[in-house]
Amino acid sequence: MTTIKDYYKILGVSESASPEEIKRAYRELAKKYHPDRNPGDKSAEEKFKEIAEAYGVLSDPQKRAQYDQMRKYGAGFGGFQTEGGWEEILRHFGRAGAGPGTGRVFTFEDLHGFGGLGDLFRQFFDFGDLFGPGRPSEPRAEGSLEVEVEVPFLTAVRGGEIVVEVSLPQRCDACGGTGARSGRGRTVCRVCGGSGKVISDQGFFAVSRPCLACGGTGYVISDPCPKCHGQGEFTSRRKFAVRVPEGTDTGSRLRLRKVIERRDGRRQDLILRFRVQPHHFFTRRGKDVYCEVPLSGEQLDRGARIRVGTVQGKKVEMRVPAGTKEGTVFRLRGMGIRTRNGTGDQYVRVRRAA
Repeated sequence: MTTIKDYYKILGVSESASPEEIKRAYRELAKKYHPDRNPGDKSAEEKFKEIAEAYGVLSDPQKRAQYDQMRKYGAGFGGFQTEGGWEEILRHFGRAGAGPGTGRVFTFEDLHGFGGLGDLFRQFFDFGDLFGPGRPSEPRAEGSLEVEVEVPFLTAVRGGEIVVEVSLPQRCDACGGTGARSGRGRTVCRVCGGSGKVISDQGFFAVSRPCLACGGTGYVISDPCPKCHGQGEFTSRRKFAVRVPEGTDTGSRLRLRKVIERRDGRRQDLILRFRVQPHHFFTRRGKDVYCEVPLSGEQLDRGARIRVGTVQGKKVEMRVPAGTKEGTVFRLRGMGIRTRNGTGDQYVRVRRAA
């Protein structure tokens, strides 16, 4: 029979246990079964891994909700119990004929109709080659960090250079990213063997979770680096001179490649997400610009020629006909914002001066 582990039973708590109760139960059990307190005891080590695995799911509200959803369909996988082996399991998901050695691949998309259970299994479980060769694995993305920076209105419109100062993680130069003082006091974690993961067998699939004994690093530090306090990296303020493209709008992004070095030597990109500051005279809507000009009653009644500033720094002469009503909007073609998709217009609304 294919079943799912009962994480609540492993931690000795009820299904309605509060986060505090779950945390308290985990701490007590982890202290009891920690390998350092049970040297050479393989059963205690396995028990510790099982406890860490259960806590990793139940301590996360989203994962716990998904786990509860999966369990409510029944004690067995996907809401059923079976003695019929792979054919019956895969028939349940409409994939009869798939499975080990058949050449057909069972994928997480087969769980799309089960209330998000596909996402749960993709997140929790590592099937490896269990279902045959499948598709080749894709390289893992290095990841990136994104920060928001403010840009003056006219700089965003016309383009220009700004200096950005942001707080970023930086690899510790004192310990070389190890987190240990002068390279000492760093030993391989006995729980995960240095992999940073603990894997437990659950019937026909394996569960891979970050090792809680070492925080997923694979190492235990007994003599931490005084500069980074054992983290291997610290946060520092850094400045970058960046070129803001012409026509930049709020939400636009600029990527600075490989400017961040993490504790493990990985290089990450920094993504700058621009937020354009408001302007005292101009308002932007897409490629178009709007402004408001005060005119005297005489100018509105008799007509006038006025000069209006534009976002490009020019002053354009505009004719206001006699008898113009307050609130009338005039269009200055091609005086808006230049973008890759063309240039917008400027709209001038006239109002009666107080």
